[in-house]
Amino acid sequence: MSTGTIKKVAGPLVIASGMRDANMSDVVRVSDQRLIGEIIEMHGDEASIQVYEETSGLGPGEPVVSTGSPMSVELGPGLIASIYDGIQRPLDDIMRVSGNNLKRGVEVASLKRDKKWEFVPVAKAGDEVEAGDVLGTVQETPVVQQKIMVPYGVKGKVKKIKAGEFTVEDVVVVVETADGVKELTMMQKWPVRKGRPYVKKLPPEKPLVTGQRVIDTFFPIAKGGVAAVPGPFGSGKTVIQHQLAKWAEADIVVYIGCGERGNEMTDVLNEFPELKDPKTGRSLMERTVLIANTSDMPFAAREASIYTGITIAEYFRDMGYSVALMADSTSRWAESLREMSGRLEEMPGEEGYPAYLGSRLAEFYERAGHVISLGKDGREGALSVIGAVSPPGGDISEPVSQATLRIVKVFWGLDASLAYKRHFPAINWLTSYSLYVDNMQGWFNSEVAPDWMEDRQKMMSLLQEEAELEEIVKMVGMDALSPTERLKMEAARSIREDFLHQNSFHEVDTYTPLRKQYLMMKLVIAFYELSSEALAKGASLQKLLGMAVRERIGRYKYTLAENIETEYEKIMGELHAEIAGSFGKEDF
Repeated sequence: MSTGTIKKVAGPLVIASGMRDANMSDVVRVSDQRLIGEIIEMHGDEASIQVYEETSGLGPGEPVVSTGSPMSVELGPGLIASIYDGIQRPLDDIMRVSGNNLKRGVEVASLKRDKKWEFVPVAKAGDEVEAGDVLGTVQETPVVQQKIMVPYGVKGKVKKIKAGEFTVEDVVVVVETADGVKELTMMQKWPVRKGRPYVKKLPPEKPLVTGQRVIDTFFPIAKGGVAAVPGPFGSGKTVIQHQLAKWAEADIVVYIGCGERGNEMTDVLNEFPELKDPKTGRSLMERTVLIANTSDMPFAAREASIYTGITIAEYFRDMGYSVALMADSTSRWAESLREMSGRLEEMPGEEGYPAYLGSRLAEFYERAGHVISLGKDGREGALSVIGAVSPPGGDISEPVSQATLRIVKVFWGLDASLAYKRHFPAINWLTSYSLYVDNMQGWFNSEVAPDWMEDRQKMMSLLQEEAELEEIVKMVGMDALSPTERLKMEAARSIREDFLHQNSFHEVDTYTPLRKQYLMMKLVIAFYELSSEALAKGASLQKLLGMAVRERIGRYKYTLAENIETEYEKIMGELHAEIAGSFGKEDF
C-alpha cells in the first residue's frame, strides 16, 4: 500500500508526491476524509489523481493512500432495480447515511451486504469448471434470474457447493485449481476500463425491435449494434432514450444519466416503477439498472459513470441476456474529459477537447456486440448501445458528434424544425441512416413479410421525391404541379403524418409491433398506388384526395393489436370502393 502527500490541488485534480509504488489506474483515498480518486498519470514519484468527489478545503500535506487495485465494480445479486451514482455507490443507501445531499467521503458498499439471496446450485461436486461456467442461479427479481458464473481466470474441480440463503460475501463454492483451493462467493469484481472477455463476436443480423416505427422500418438497429442520437435541445433525445428503454426487445436495460438534468432522471425514477413491461406485465424497474450522475453531481465521476454502466451491462450479456444500454449523454461525458485534460495542462485538440477523444469514444462503443459468452454451454448474449449526443446549437460538425459518427452504424438525426412542428419522434428521414439494413433484410423478409424491404424502399423514395417537389412549391406554388405530382405530395404527407408521427404518451400508439407496422405501410402505399392508377384512367384528383377512407388510414395506428387484421381488411375494402367511385369529370 503506497502512501503519499498532497502537493497541489486544482479542482478535481490532485497531485500527490511519494507515490512511487503506486500504479496507473489505482484507486486511492485522498486526505483524512478518504475521498475516492483514481491515478490517471505518473511522473517519477508524483501521481496525478482524478478525484470523484468535491475537493474544496483540501490542501497540501494531507495524506493520500493507494488501495493497490484498479477502479472496479461489484457484480452479483442486488444489481437489478438499483440506482447508483457514477462510481457505483447506491444512492438510496447514501441517502440513509447522509440525508438528501451527497456528503463527501461516504463509504457505502455497492451490493447490500446484509441481504440474503436464495442460491440454487447447478454444478455439482466433482464437476470440472472453467471461466464463464454457471455454478448456480439466484432469482433476483420475478423477471430476472441471475446466473452465478465462475470468475475469469479460475479453472478447476468443484470440491464443495452449497445451497440455501447466503449474502454476497458468503462462500458458496470451493474450487480446487492448479494454484490451490479457491473460495468463490456470489459476488465478483471487474475493473471498469477493461472489456469483459468472450469467445467470439457474431455478425449483426437480427434487429433490436423497438416498436418505434421510424426506427424499426427505416433505420433499424441490430441486436448488439450501436446507435447515436444527436440533436439540439428540445428535440426529444431523452424521450427517445426513455421510449427505447421502455419498449426495446431487451431482457435488461441499463440507463446512464450522465451529466443530464436532474429532473429528467427524476422522470425516469418516477415513471419506470409504474410502467408495465409488455412482455411480463410486471414493473419495468424489475429489469432495469439506473446510473445517475446528474449535472449537479461531481463532474469527474461522469467520466467513470459510462464505464461503470457498460461493465454492468457486459456482466448480464455474459449470462446470455440481450441488454440495451442508454447513455444520456456522451457529450456531457466528453465535457468532463475536456475539463480534466485542461487541468492536466495537456495540449488541446479541436474545440478544446483532448486529442484522445475519438479513441476513448471508440473504446466505449466497441464494447457492444452480439457475442458467444465464455463457458461450456456457449450462451449467446447481446449488448446494444444507444448514445445520445447533445451538440451545442444542434451543430453536428462539432468533434463529439463527428467522432461518434465515425464509430456507430446507426444515425438517428434529430431535427429542431420537426420538433417545433410537433412531429415526434423528430428523426429526420432525409439525413438519418442505418448501415445494418443490408445485413438484416433477410431477417425482415423471412420473419415479417417477403415484401418488407420493397415497401420500405417505396416509402423512402416517396419522401425523397417530396423533398425535391417542396423546393418547386416554395418557388412557384402548389398550382404549378401536375396532378400526379400533387398526389405524390399527398402520399408523402400521409407517410409523415400517419406513419412516421408517433405519440409516445398514447397507450396504443406508444408501441407498434412489426406486423402492425407492415400493415400500416401496406395501407399508405395502397392509397398511393391505387390512386395513381385511377388518376391515369381519368379519375378526379379532388375526389381522390377527399376520400373519407384517408381518415381511417390515418387512425389505423390507434387500432388495438388484436383487431389489426380485421380493421386492415375493412379499410382495404373501403379504399377499393371509394376509388371505384372517384371517376367523374376533372373539376379543378
